Amino acid sequence: MSPATHYDIVVIGSGPAGQKAAIQGAKAGKRVAVIEREPGIGGGCVYRGTIPSKTLRESALQLERTKQSSTTLDVCVPPNIPVAALMRRVDDVVKAHGLYMENQLRRNGISFFHGRAKFCSATLIEMLSIDGVKQLITADTIVIATGSRPRAPVGIPIDHENILDSDSILSMIYLPRSLTVLGGGVVASEYASIFAALGVHVTLVDRADRPLQFLDEELVRMFVQSFEQGGGRYCAGQAVKDVRWDGISQVVTTLLDGQMIRSDKMLVAVGRQPNLEDLNLSATGLTLTEKGTLAVNEHCQTAIPHIYGVGDLLGPPGLASSAMEQGRRAVCHALGLPEGRSSDIPIGIYTIPEMASIGLDEAAGRARYREVMVGRARFDEIARGQISGICNGLLKLVADPTGEYLLGVQIVGEGATELIHVGQIALQHAGTIDSFVENIFNFPTLAEGYRIAALDILGQRQKRLASTAA
Repeated sequence: MSPATHYDIVVIGSGPAGQKAAIQGAKAGKRVAVIEREPGIGGGCVYRGTIPSKTLRESALQLERTKQSSTTLDVCVPPNIPVAALMRRVDDVVKAHGLYMENQLRRNGISFFHGRAKFCSATLIEMLSIDGVKQLITADTIVIATGSRPRAPVGIPIDHENILDSDSILSMIYLPRSLTVLGGGVVASEYASIFAALGVHVTLVDRADRPLQFLDEELVRMFVQSFEQGGGRYCAGQAVKDVRWDGISQVVTTLLDGQMIRSDKMLVAVGRQPNLEDLNLSATGLTLTEKGTLAVNEHCQTAIPHIYGVGDLLGPPGLASSAMEQGRRAVCHALGLPEGRSSDIPIGIYTIPEMASIGLDEAAGRARYREVMVGRARFDEIARGQISGICNGLLKLVADPTGEYLLGVQIVGEGATELIHVGQIALQHAGTIDSFVENIFNFPTLAEGYRIAALDILGQRQKRLASTAA
């Protein structure tokens, strides 16, 4: 075997977190290498997660818009439609993204290796290429960004044909007539709402009383209401006793309370587990947490100072946006570069309708300040919402007890993941509620909701002042 090749930074994994870590290192003038076991660059985000699922979502949205814009045509998706027909653009998008990433790595002088990495020690990595050649690599800084995969619960026979996970759900040949979704997290909620919008009879089963427990309760309530109005069903507080394929045409799910649900297909989306087993981490001295994740500090640094962990392998929230930021910050910390102002990372959930959040929600605000002022703007009261038929939505501003300063923004409704960035900038600059009233928003836009919600808070403030004066 050849002597070890030394790099300033080695990144294991080329998903969103690994990409940003590598680019940050190269921009700082360092010699960087990326090791990726998959043939393409981009990780599960590009090939099995974000890109394919959002492509299917776009087809579902186009169908919904067609239904809304036509009052004379009976528009529906016929049964047994090939799923591939709903995802015609996905191959083009994946190829374009892969080519873009490849060019970006090349432009920045980053070495790319297609192979499997494992630790020989805390500073030495063995890389096994696809043609069986072993190569040793050392680095001053090592960033682990190997992502995660769907968790397979014990007792549920996932066969990837009738009972699928989030990696295999889009390998279905035909759109099913009915689908049972197990789970109440981001992946389960997104796919449940997408398939419901495509006309599939979806039953979402979860142990909790509501899905997406980490989001504002009012937003989630509106999402569930929209999901059920679209034909979906949410089974709350339900545990699964048994799941089986009947051998003919149905997946049979028995709940602990005795209910039996039959569906053409099942999606199991009950969390994800980190891809760390093949790295031989024991050679470094690192151990995993009880949940199988890598423990890191606020800089994504492990107990071994030159080894960092970023992205999905750290556990929730499992969002590409937060993974990217972790990758960038980890390398900045390793190189002694400024990490930038600490700021809240926006949460974007691509359900139908979308949900987005930044800063404190109403419950968190009350927990911290005991009392908050909340301003609301419903999309059906906004001209752009009425014109575009985007009436099922809500924008909430959460302000401090005086109603002067913004604490957080919560949005449900189409465009939420874009609109949230107005609130993000306001929070970063300690924006006041009055600033939303004093600024001019284009008309008609959904962003006008910020001004309407701010006026709602101003009204509450004036009532309080009047009450105090009296």
